[in-house]
Amino acid sequence: MCSGNFAKCLGISLMPLAIVCVLCNILLFFPGGKPVEKEHITEQVWYFGGILGSGVLMIFPALVFLGLKNNDCCGCCGNESCGRRFAMLSSILFAAVGVAGAGYSVIVSAVAINEGPQCVVNNTEAVTWDTPFSNGDYLSDKDIWSKCLEPPGVVSWHLSLFSVLLVMGLIQMALCAVQVVNGLLACLCGDCCGGSDAV
Repeated sequence: MCSGNFAKCLGISLMPLAIVCVLCNILLFFPGGKPVEKEHITEQVWYFGGILGSGVLMIFPALVFLGLKNNDCCGCCGNESCGRRFAMLSSILFAAVGVAGAGYSVIVSAVAINEGPQCVVNNTEAVTWDTPFSNGDYLSDKDIWSKCLEPPGVVSWHLSLFSVLLVMGLIQMALCAVQVVNGLLACLCGDCCGGSDAV
C-alpha cells in the first residue's frame, strides 16, 4: 500500500475519534446528565481536553493525512517525487501536533479520573458541593460512590466519559505516531513500496 493511501486511512480513522472526544467533553458539562451551575462542574472539564486536545487539534492532522492521497505537487528541481516527499515530511509536523493534542487530553483525563467528580456531599440544610474522593480510591471501592448524593449517577458518568477520552486519546497518539513512521519511510524510500512514486 502506498504511503499516501495509508495516510488517508489514518485520516479517516482520526475524524470519528475527534468527534467522539468533542461529544464526550460536551456531555461532561452536564454531570449525571443534569444541568448544574458552572461552579459545580468538575475542574478538569474546563480544560477542554476533549474539545481542544483530541478534537480541534486532531482535525488538522486528519485533514492533512486525507489530502496526501491526492497530492499532485509539481515537484522541485524537475523531480516530481520531490514535492510528494516534502508533503509527506510536512505531515510529520502535523502528526506531532496530533500527538501533542491527544497527549494533553490523556493527561487531563487521567487527572480527572484520579480526582473523581464534584458532587453534593451534604444535602441537609446547606447543600455542600465537594470532590469527596482522593487518589482514585473510588476506583477500587464502589461502596464509597454513595458519598456523592447528587446528581444521580454522577460518578459513573464522570468515570465513563473521562475513560472514553483517555482511551480515544491513546488511540489518536498511536495513529499519529504511525504516521510519523509512514512519513519518514515515504521521505526516505519514496511513496510506494514497489518503487513507483505514484501516490
